[in-house]
Amino acid sequence: MSTLRPSSVAVHEEEDAKVAALNHQDLDAGALFVLKSKGSWVHCGYHLTTSIVAPALLSLPYAFTFLGWTAGILCLVIGALVTFYSYNLISLVLEHHAQLGHRHLRFRDMAHDILGPKWGRYFVGPIQFMVCYGAVVACTLLGGQCMKAIYLLSNPNGIMKLYEFVVIFGCFMLILAQIPSFHSLRYINLISLVLCIAYSACATAASIHIGSSSKAPEKDYSLTGNSEDRIFGMFNAIAIIATTYGNGIIPEIQATVAPPVKGKMFKALCVCYTVVTVTFFSVAISGYWAFGNKAEGLILTNFLDNGNPLVPKWFILMTNVFTILQLSAVGVVYLQPTNEVLERTFGDARSAEFSSRNAVPRLISRSLSVVISTTIAAMLPFFGDINAVIGAFGFMPLDFILPVIFFNLTFKPSKKSAIFWLNTIIAVVFSILGVIAAIAAVRQISLDAKNYRLFADV
Repeated sequence: MSTLRPSSVAVHEEEDAKVAALNHQDLDAGALFVLKSKGSWVHCGYHLTTSIVAPALLSLPYAFTFLGWTAGILCLVIGALVTFYSYNLISLVLEHHAQLGHRHLRFRDMAHDILGPKWGRYFVGPIQFMVCYGAVVACTLLGGQCMKAIYLLSNPNGIMKLYEFVVIFGCFMLILAQIPSFHSLRYINLISLVLCIAYSACATAASIHIGSSSKAPEKDYSLTGNSEDRIFGMFNAIAIIATTYGNGIIPEIQATVAPPVKGKMFKALCVCYTVVTVTFFSVAISGYWAFGNKAEGLILTNFLDNGNPLVPKWFILMTNVFTILQLSAVGVVYLQPTNEVLERTFGDARSAEFSSRNAVPRLISRSLSVVISTTIAAMLPFFGDINAVIGAFGFMPLDFILPVIFFNLTFKPSKKSAIFWLNTIIAVVFSILGVIAAIAAVRQISLDAKNYRLFADV
């Protein structure tokens, strides 16, 4: 027996190598060059944290203004529990298919095999592209706004316009977009993890300082507006919280993990949600405590009172710099699905990754992609309203609804089991919330439409 065992192991290793080589040959250029499966679960944790713990969390105190203390904290807790649960479910489905010898590297591949070809091509694929490209535009716009805030703090009478700062940030993104693969971002995303903790700590400290000082605004936690405004505001706040927890690229992130993948995503999610818990709750609670229903859409705005800083100027500058740097990492992470599509369309898997056949189309297509996103951000500085619609139509299905559907269809739990009904309830409840949140977001666009102007300096 002792002589057979090494031989048996060698045979299995040889068979695994053949299967891996065959799968490698079958991959298109997008999967082969952008979604390289070389990372560890730690790298995966960096990617997850960057994609979820983004500067959108600085809007959580604003969401609380529509919900109040009890509903706000409850929605924040439910969002954390449901997304952690659903992301684990989608990871289990991916692991199951990988063990069967068919590893899915993209969200649309999962939908293609589990729901049918049309679902992948006409529903999941377009929605994911819309959400991810929308996130890139939003990051570019917010980056420009933070740069302008630094400029005005240093030069209150400055004449530079918002779109100029958006273009400057877009140029920085143009360089980062050329990083070849998702796996290549692992160290950038480690820095991003540190940065998100840094600016969250700064935002929390500043809120506590201002809230405890004589300069603190009068604390009012009452819900404002008439009954209609309160109802729609509540659903708009739910959409903000859902978008803040949103990811939309779990399969693409798990695709960066080197096989075998079993159990690695759970550890990566634990890393991510440790950071989520620390940052989301500290910023939301401290910001709402300090400013009450006067909390702005971006809590950093509250640190200025008619242009006068309520905390040391250097502190605001530092917080904005941390935010800008992390925004660039978030933007390049959400560019990866677009890069994958461009690589699959214009690249050649049979040629070397850095051959002129692949390098030239990659440079041109990625550069055009960033130029278009930067132009949209500069033209539409009210993109936040549009992004709320994208979040309701995109993040809700991708992160709250489809994972539980995929799990039920893949593992077919008994209709008498608790997990079947828990998944069904999640799918139904968040489908309803998604529709209502989309209506609320469209209503907000109609209310703000009178203020819309291309290339506005807001």
